[in-house]
Amino acid sequence: MREIVVPGEAVADRPVRMHNTYIDGGKTYAATVGLFDREHNEIIPLEGGWVPHIEDVVVGIVKTSKNSVYEIDLSYFKRSILIASKFERHPLKVGEAIEASIKDIEDRKTIILYRERVLNGGTMMEVKASKVPRIIGKNSTMVNQISELTGASITVGRNGIVWLRGGNVELAAEAILKIENEAHIKGLTERIRMMLEDRTRKGE
Repeated sequence: MREIVVPGEAVADRPVRMHNTYIDGGKTYAATVGLFDREHNEIIPLEGGWVPHIEDVVVGIVKTSKNSVYEIDLSYFKRSILIASKFERHPLKVGEAIEASIKDIEDRKTIILYRERVLNGGTMMEVKASKVPRIIGKNSTMVNQISELTGASITVGRNGIVWLRGGNVELAAEAILKIENEAHIKGLTERIRMMLEDRTRKGE
């Protein structure tokens, strides 16, 4: 069963780790307007932007490079930098797409990234950050399903940027946009699977 919750509304009488919530006084509260699924302990946001957290995986573009310090464009945030490791063998190039994790957030203004990986080739698309948890799915079931049925490699950044390469990229992107538009509808995982299988059988 799903119910609409608003920011500040209690969703559990104990601390529960889940996206789009915060813990205060031993209870868990909604941090955004969304649909709360009690069965799966999940809040599906209806609106809202990206609020960065430590260890979030993001996708971005190398914007500037100076003395092994890179500024990364994450689309959503004011400033994001990556300080190259002294063991770095291949310097990043301006314009390259990368996947990285958030190591720290300084003064709520600057994101510090690490564990970077260059995303060679491929294409990128932008979705609403509030829909990213639904695109990824519980235990990555949704994104893995899209990847398996389309043959595309997919990296979904928590900041709302998605990187795709290989396989049927067009069909994978179509599925992702469908999830973004229908994130609030129950049974979406099964409907996406049926759509992909049907389109694949038809050779689209």
